[in-house]
Amino acid sequence: MSQPFDRAYFDMMTGADKALQIEIVGLFREQAELWRRQLIPDAPTQVWRDAAHTVKGSARGLGLFALGEVCADLEALAKGGAVEGGMVTRAMERAREALGEALELLEPIAPAAFHSAA
Repeated sequence: MSQPFDRAYFDMMTGADKALQIEIVGLFREQAELWRRQLIPDAPTQVWRDAAHTVKGSARGLGLFALGEVCADLEALAKGGAVEGGMVTRAMERAREALGEALELLEPIAPAAFHSAA
């Protein structure tokens, strides 16, 4: 599995601009709430597949490569025709767990309390 968070990559992608990093992490945190609601087995396949695809791209852009990998696996299940069952449910659980872990890793850059107060 990929490393959870490549801070050097994130710094490179943002030019190590702290204000930009705070803004990007804040946007990611806001979107994460929507993604959590979409990454559920009861959601239509297209909804959770699109959410997995979006999280994958966003995560990779921030250097959250482990999250991106988990979401790529979930997206591949949908593309392969898996739409329900234990395999999909477990993959969604892994994606939601990885998303939570990613948010924890981003906490030092833009704490949730700081962002919600802004």
